[in-house]
Amino acid sequence: MPQNTCNRLQMSQAVLILERRYGCRTMSVEHWRSESQGMPITLKDVAELAGVSRSAVSRTFTAGASVSAKTRKKVETAAAKLGYSPNALASSLTTGRTKLIGLVSNNFRNPVFLEIFDQFTRGLQERGLRPLLVNLSEEVEPDNSVRMLRQYSVDGVIVASSTLPPSFAVAFRDAGIPVVHSFGRHASSPQVHVVGIDNVECGRTAARTLAERGYSRVAFLGGPESATSTQDRMEGFREEMARHPSIRTSYSYAAAYSFEAGRSEMLRLLSNTPAEAYFCGDDVLSIGALSAVRDTGLCVPEDIGILGLNDMEMAGWQNIDLTTIRQPIQQIIRASIEQVVAMLDEPDRGPEARIFPCTLVERATLRPRP
Repeated sequence: MPQNTCNRLQMSQAVLILERRYGCRTMSVEHWRSESQGMPITLKDVAELAGVSRSAVSRTFTAGASVSAKTRKKVETAAAKLGYSPNALASSLTTGRTKLIGLVSNNFRNPVFLEIFDQFTRGLQERGLRPLLVNLSEEVEPDNSVRMLRQYSVDGVIVASSTLPPSFAVAFRDAGIPVVHSFGRHASSPQVHVVGIDNVECGRTAARTLAERGYSRVAFLGGPESATSTQDRMEGFREEMARHPSIRTSYSYAAAYSFEAGRSEMLRLLSNTPAEAYFCGDDVLSIGALSAVRDTGLCVPEDIGILGLNDMEMAGWQNIDLTTIRQPIQQIIRASIEQVVAMLDEPDRGPEARIFPCTLVERATLRPRP
């Protein structure tokens, strides 16, 4: 039978099935679709049109299930004609997987996380996974998050935070949930999979950068003192500055990784004798500090230099033009997704750390090198 004749017969069958099932008179499948919104096509409808069993339809839409190429083509053609989409929840009952990945963070006030979650959600969806976003706000204990994500039967969890301690991600591991700590604290023998940067080394890089510019009074302006990223960046900064005893060094902390916190802390510092240059430990803190400096009539970098960390998109805006240490966010996200996908197939694999190097991005908020 010619292929075009076969297609016409199958389309007619589709119309008859729809009319019989839903009692709607149609001239075409397209007409039926416009007249019967909200009436779901079922697996049974697809099986009848394709001339196969319901189990064959189910296997066609189940990853890894055995089905012949001929049957698969029949099912996919029938499903396309009927506008059928597999029910994800029903599929999870068959496969034992929901394809849900918990995406957990605690700092939505930092604009860099808009970039991070945009890339995470798109990356997971491209892999056929569904992100379930969890906003911890000020919460630091994992119990509620673990309980909620177990209720949703997530296949895995990505803890996307540079401030939460390693014990937070470990709580998911102890609950039997595959977990990756993205932007997590570097450790040579991690308890869970960690993907991120060496924040101690970033602190050293910042200190070396300020020392090379010839500043005689420098300062570290960190985020919350309890944040692991703040602690590690300050440790590296302090360690490197100890090699330059002629340079006076001071340390302070902002209440949060936010514009307002950075601005508020810098205004406080400017009310006394400020340093010549500040490593602010984060771009959003740096932009808040930059705002405070300019509002007091001082110039950057002529009067005060500012160095950030992250290289988020707005750091490169013309009115900001922030000199910063670039964290390779895209690479970290890609590696985190690869890690969690690998764990779905091999949940018992030993934890490992993937650490990416950071680089200095020269712009206009530090004096040039001599």
